[in-house]
Amino acid sequence: MRGADARPDGAAAPVEAKVDVVVIGAGQAGLSAAHHLRRVGFEPERDFVVLDHAPRPGGAWQFRWPSLTYGKVHGMHSLPGMELTGADPARPSSEVVAAYFTSYEDRFDLRVRRPVEVRRVREGDGGRLLVETSDGVWATRALINATGTWDKPFWPRYPGQETFRGRQLHTAQYPGPEAFAGQRVVVVGGGASGTQHLMEIAPYAAATTWVTRRPPVFRAGPFDEERGRAAVAMVEERVRQGLTPLSVVSVTGLPVNDAVREARANGVLDRLPMFDRITPTGVAWDDGRTVEADAILWATGFRAAIDHLAPLKLREPGGGIRMEGTRAALDPRVHLVGYGPSASTIGANRAGRAAVRDVQRLLRTEPVESAESAESEDAPTAA
Repeated sequence: MRGADARPDGAAAPVEAKVDVVVIGAGQAGLSAAHHLRRVGFEPERDFVVLDHAPRPGGAWQFRWPSLTYGKVHGMHSLPGMELTGADPARPSSEVVAAYFTSYEDRFDLRVRRPVEVRRVREGDGGRLLVETSDGVWATRALINATGTWDKPFWPRYPGQETFRGRQLHTAQYPGPEAFAGQRVVVVGGGASGTQHLMEIAPYAAATTWVTRRPPVFRAGPFDEERGRAAVAMVEERVRQGLTPLSVVSVTGLPVNDAVREARANGVLDRLPMFDRITPTGVAWDDGRTVEADAILWATGFRAAIDHLAPLKLREPGGGIRMEGTRAALDPRVHLVGYGPSASTIGANRAGRAAVRDVQRLLRTEPVESAESAESEDAPTAA
């Protein structure tokens, strides 16, 4: 169905089609949502579309560095309805997950459109939202946003940053440890990526320095169900208040394994407080301490990639989007999955299912799956 819709600037935006639901993003959360849409009777291309900006299946996993093997991945859970089994732990996680997502899309005939860049989502006519993309415009009754964080790396700013003569790069650009052979490397960030980068780089580098804003919290013992619930509850409370979600490590701590124990014993994970400025040849503190560096690796995390939703004015004064379950409090047509408390593989699965149930209510359709059958699909995968 083609037509046209007038934009506020007066230009005509051709409408590609009218659908009930648009899913933005084909990572774990987006594929989970698409799967559950199919389960309750929505047909791809007729009732819903899945739009993904990546060139191929795999979500953000396809962009992970080669040294992040599948065996190093913590807590990878299967997508609903199809387990990931028999994966080689020595194979790069980017390859394992990309192959799995490809098979999943094919098996459930999800017909993901890619590469499609979503430019903005705005109000349309008749209660519909207009999703403007590089491949036309969709007029939809509901939106499930599953864009994650990988496309929005966070780069802190420090005095003198532009004067540094060495190389600065973010986790999103991390090429693997061999690229730092013989170099003096400063790693910034107290999360899982920062510690993994340090432990990988140390055997190759001439020297490594670890700096973090806060002292890292190492967690001994298993991350059991009780701890998991407590961590999720903390993040849920923030998004209910419209604050930006906390990072995972800030509520879970860093797990201690044999590699971490060895790195701590060898001094690789001896942490320094955050430097005060960057110099042409390294970093410096106000107390007079300096460290010479050839490279600064910013393992400083990511922010939610939701700028395309800005025209809907969903953000609260606290900087985040206030959520009621997966639904944006200010617009019941908009659901965010893989955001805040659902920013994990099993959380994304459950959020996809919850969003579809809520969309059904919004569109006045009857759910057809039982809670028991849905819960059985969230079985964890052994890495």
